[in-house]
Order: sequence, then structure tokens, then C-alpha cells
Amino acid sequence: MKREQSNIRNFCIIAHIDHGKSTLADRMLELTGTVEKRAMKEQLLDRMDLEREKGITIKLAPVRMQYKEHQLNLIDTPGHVDFSYEVSRSLQACEGALLVIDASQGIQAQTLANVYLAMEADLTIIPVLNKIDLPAADVDRVSREVISLLGCKKEDILLVSAKNGVGIDKVLDTVIDLVPPPTGTSDQPLRALIFDSYYDDYRGVILYARIIDGNLRKEAPLRMMATGAEGIALEVGSLSPAMKPNKQLETSEIGYIVTNLRSTREAKVGDTITNAKNPATAALPGYKHVKPFVYAGLFPESNEDYQDLKDGIEKLALSDSALQFTPENSPVLGFGMRVGFLGLLHMDIVRERLEREYDLSLITTTPSTNYQITMEDDTELEIKSATDLPDPAQVKEIREPWVRGEVVVPKTYVGEVIQLIARKRGVQKNISYMDAELALIAFDAPLANLLTDFYDQLKSVTSGFGSFNYELSGYYAEDLVKLDFYVAGERIDALSTMVHSSEAEPLGRETVAKLKEVIPKQNFQVALQAGIGGRIIARENIKGFRKDVTAKLYGGDVTRRKKLLEKQKKGKARMKRFGKVDIPSEAFTALLKRE
Repeated sequence: MKREQSNIRNFCIIAHIDHGKSTLADRMLELTGTVEKRAMKEQLLDRMDLEREKGITIKLAPVRMQYKEHQLNLIDTPGHVDFSYEVSRSLQACEGALLVIDASQGIQAQTLANVYLAMEADLTIIPVLNKIDLPAADVDRVSREVISLLGCKKEDILLVSAKNGVGIDKVLDTVIDLVPPPTGTSDQPLRALIFDSYYDDYRGVILYARIIDGNLRKEAPLRMMATGAEGIALEVGSLSPAMKPNKQLETSEIGYIVTNLRSTREAKVGDTITNAKNPATAALPGYKHVKPFVYAGLFPESNEDYQDLKDGIEKLALSDSALQFTPENSPVLGFGMRVGFLGLLHMDIVRERLEREYDLSLITTTPSTNYQITMEDDTELEIKSATDLPDPAQVKEIREPWVRGEVVVPKTYVGEVIQLIARKRGVQKNISYMDAELALIAFDAPLANLLTDFYDQLKSVTSGFGSFNYELSGYYAEDLVKLDFYVAGERIDALSTMVHSSEAEPLGRETVAKLKEVIPKQNFQVALQAGIGGRIIARENIKGFRKDVTAKLYGGDVTRRKKLLEKQKKGKARMKRFGKVDIPSEAFTALLKRE
């Protein structure tokens, strides 16, 4: 059925992690009769087990609802900073956004980041206070925060309890009243915005798209304007939330397109779809190539599982165009993969999916970032691991990525947060107060120092109240050195890391002390060392087991005793030369948790 554009509303839900946006979407699906009561389950739009367990949205999900003679297209977006580009593309596909805020927690850093994205996209923002039924809910305080942020009136804020279904009809009525209908021209060549894509084992690449201009018929030839890939629309339709095929997608509608493409790398998020026979002249603005900036080595505990790891990553990469990987070989860990991620949450999700879906036990090396290098002959290099660093004598300059971060925190914790930022080599920029209780601290800091455990430490010093959001600001030249670690005189490349020269010695001492705890004793003394170039800056010794070889002596000449001890000494010296130290997997997480 063709629907007038004036009766279409495209909107999304934006929120911080765990503020209840997926539960709100569930109640909307129930109220509009999109999903029957008997087919309903919690977090219906979160399809992955991981999403349900962690209580977060990882993959966004669009759904079409019919309500009061209007077609409502909803996109449930991820809330985490790692997926902010996907969120920005989803916002481009909409005219309105529901800003969901937990009435007990108030505004948090990722909420702010997504509000800024929504304002940039010029969307109508409807504030919604969720979880008003909780004993800890403080509606007045959180309302003041929202009024301060959006400049709205108190009566504009909708009060709901998604869990109990309170106020949901008012939310849908407000969407119809306040969100403007889409504008698009049906007689122009096809232009559609891809806001998500995934790979289906049986059907190939499936795209979620918003038709901006023109319309898209089944079997139409397609061209992706950024990647140049061409394919065919094997099936088009809407999601409710199951796939519902139609003959065509009309102007301004949101739906799915089943293609014959083989990988999401051919149809990336943000790309513009056009008709290959009658192409549009200009692509939609805003597309960018998403580059990973967190890298880690993934190694199977048993080398027999390497092929399973390789197959697993290749399959995940079909659905996740941001995932980049290359084979890696370590003398200690054997064969594995060097994988690039969008952030630490992205890394955790990929690792957990590999372990669950492919039954793997993995060792993850310390996450690092990429560095830009200028050589003495002015050639430019980019390295993704400290082991790739060329001879320091040939290097003119090393640039590391810095981020612009924001921490939202109750004002009583401001001092602790500023001290934490300073310990991470960060520079505090300014502090603004959103209301009498809530402070926003803006700062710049090197990304590498935030990768390991900044988030855990922030939660610790703010008693769990602090929230954090960041974006890449650029690459800056710093006095960086490569810190190597040696076990029994053998350099362990998988432990090498890039650090600022001022932090090298404390980090070296801290790490060798931790390695001493996790590497088991041998029959000979084992030296643990940290060094820069050939210069050793920290050392610990693991004492060898001591076997009493003189226990069997019952008196006699002292020379017999000396002879046995000399023989033992020679044996230990030989062992030290040829003995192999087995390094357990815990040693590779020693750098992950700093004091």
C-alpha cells in the first residue's frame, strides 16, 4: 500500500547504555499491535545473546509500526561511543529523536554526545524520562538537567515507565504531533542512505536503508556510490520486526534490501544506493571510511585452533566492515591474528563472539593504538604494533593519537577526576556545571593511556557515578619509546609496547613485578627485564627450585659434598642456557591492569 508522505514519521531512540531504550521499543511494539502478545519477549529488538546478557544494544534494529493511520519507522540505536558513526548515520535517516534518560541516573556523557549528533542533524528532540517508578527516581532533579541541556519547558518532558507500560501512548502521540513528515521527491533518480548492513549465511548481504529520493523496486540494478560496487535488489520490504517483503520501497520509507553482494565491505554504512541504469548525480553527504584505532593480537591457546580462529574472524568481518585483520606470528604464542577494532567494547564483543560461536579459548595481547612515523628521509609510515617500529636511529618523529574526552560526574568527585586525567598525561580544558549537582569536565589525553583501564578507574574514583565519552582529535608528536620485556634473556615481542619516555621506567618496574607473580618457578633462576633499545631499566629475578642434592650423604669427607654441589651448579648453568620458560596466558594481560 502506497502511503502519503504526510502520514510517515521516521524517528530513533538515543540514550546512554542501560537507560531502557530497548524496553521502551518493546512497549511501543505491543501498543501498536506490531507484535502479538504471545510472541513478545524482553528486548525483542536485541537479537544477540550478548545484547541480552549485557543489557546493551550492539546492532541497531529498525522496525515499522502502524498507529492512528500513520506509518511509524523506529530505529533502536546503539548507545556506546564505539558505534557513534552508526548512530550518526541512523540520525540522518530520521526527522526526530526520542532522548531517553533514566530518572534515577540523570544525564550521562554518551547521552550528551548523542544529543549533539541529533542537534547537528537538525532533528526534533523529544525528551523522555524513563524508570519513574523506581524508588531512586528523582524526577525534579533530572528534569532540571534536561531543561538546562535542551532549553525546553518542564511540561515538554514526557514521564514514562517502559517496564510497566506507563505513558507509552503519550510518547507515540507526541511523535506524530511534533516530528515533521519526511521530505523527498519521488520523481528523482533513486538515492537511499545505508544506515546498517549485515551478512546472512543463506541470503548474502542485507542492507537497512532509508529511501531519500525516488523509489526502489525488487530486481532493480544497484550501485553503491562510494565503493562503486554493483548488485541486484533480490528482495525489498519492511521489518515488523520480522522481514515482510513488498514489491517496492517508496520515497521516505525505511526498509531492508536483500542483495547479491558478498561482503559488507562493498556496501558500507553511510554509503548512497542508486539505480545502476539511471544513477543519481550526487551522493548523500556525510559518508566516511571508518578506521579502527585500537589493535590487539588474538591467539588461540592451542595452535591446532588457528584455522578456526581465522575462519571465525573472516565470517564476522563479512558483517562488520570496521573489523580489520592480518595474520601474526609470535615465537611465544604461535600463529594468531592482529585485529583492528573501533574501541574496547567492540574488542570485547568480537572476542566473546569468537569464543562462544566458534568454541575457542583465546589469549588477547595488550591493546595498543596506531602511530604515525616520519623517517629521517621524510618517508611516512603507520604502525599498528610496537614490534613494527623501525630502527629508532632512523626515526625523526613519532605521532600518537589524542582524544577529546568529556566526563559527566557529580560535582563532589571533580577533584578526583582531574587527578585521574593528570595521571593519564591528560590536559583538563574546562569545567561547566549543568546544574547545581552535575559537572561536565572536558579534557584532551593520549588515546593509548585511556585504552587499558581508564574507564574502570573512573568508575572507581566516582563510586560508579562518572560516565565518559570521547572522540579522536588528531595525531601529535611526542617523546615516545618502545619498551621491551625479556624473559630469561629472550625478548617477548607480544609484550612490547609504545610508551612516553617519562612513563617507561615506572611501567617497566610495575610490569616485571607482575610477571614475577604470574610466571611459575623453574629449576633455574629466571631473569625478568624491561629495556629501551639495549638499555635495561628494570629487573626482577624468579629464584629457581632448590633441590638438596647432599641429603643422601651420611658423613664422610667434605670434598664429596662440594663435588655434588659443583655438579648441581653446572647442571643449573646448562639449564639456564638451554632451558625454555613456558609463559602462561595471564602474563599477556599483565599490562592491562595498571595500579
